[in-house]
This record gives sequence, C-alpha cells and structure tokens, in this order.
Amino acid sequence: MLNHITIMGRLTRDPELRMTQSQTQVASFTLAVDRDFGGRDGGEKQTDFIDCVAWRQTAEFVSKYFAKGRMAVVSGRLQSRKWEDRDGNKRTSWEVVADNIYFGDSRRDGGDAGDNRGSSYSYEAPKTSPKASSPFEELEGDDGELPF
Repeated sequence: MLNHITIMGRLTRDPELRMTQSQTQVASFTLAVDRDFGGRDGGEKQTDFIDCVAWRQTAEFVSKYFAKGRMAVVSGRLQSRKWEDRDGNKRTSWEVVADNIYFGDSRRDGGDAGDNRGSSYSYEAPKTSPKASSPFEELEGDDGELPF
C-alpha cells in the first residue's frame, strides 16, 4: 500500500516545538495550500489549511529555519488521529507527518526565521587589486628550464 503526500504552501504561524516525555522533539505547524482551480463560478481560488507534524531532527530543522509566511514543501504521509473533545464527542483529525521539508522560496522572497525576518541577503565579491584580477600567478624565470 502507498501513503505518500507532497504539499506546498505558506506557514500560517511559527512552528511550535515541543518535547515528548521521552525527550523526543516534535514540531507542529499549519500550511495554507492554494487549490489549483477557482470556485464553480471561476472566482477566487480556495485555500486549504493542512496541519503538519515533524519529529526529531526534522522538527528541529523546521522550528529553526521556518517562520510564519515562509513557503515550504512538505513530503510525508497522511495520518488520521482519533480523539475525544471536552464534551466526550469522538473526533478525527487528519495531518501530514513530514518526512522531508524543503524551502519553497528564497530568503529574500519569504523572509527568514528568527531575528532576521524580512532582511535581504546579498553576496559581495572579495576586493582585488587590478594586478591580481586573475586567480593565476605568473612565475618568474625562463620557460626553457621546464622539463616539458
């Protein structure tokens, strides 16, 4: 049997990292996933809000590098969970158990987790003198002394 799901969307809130009683890390978050089509009248696209859970190193990764509004690609399996509400009614929740989480945008597009949200990143080339514009260095001496 096959149970594999891949979704892409934006985090609706910062991931919540917790520890189980056995000190296993678990992170929960929700992705807002747009449908590929509009409503029946061709109107606005609809969005599904899909609960996700990540365990161990994946939980640590998502809580460290992802934040609200960041685009994420989640690959894993769909799982149902049965529980009782406060009134004693039986409920079922569906969630994606994340095996892998990938960035769906660049830091510049989606902000950055932590204190650097919204900052842009750029690469600055190292400063070189005009003489040292080539990575190769010219050797002094006569080429006739070389063995080839």
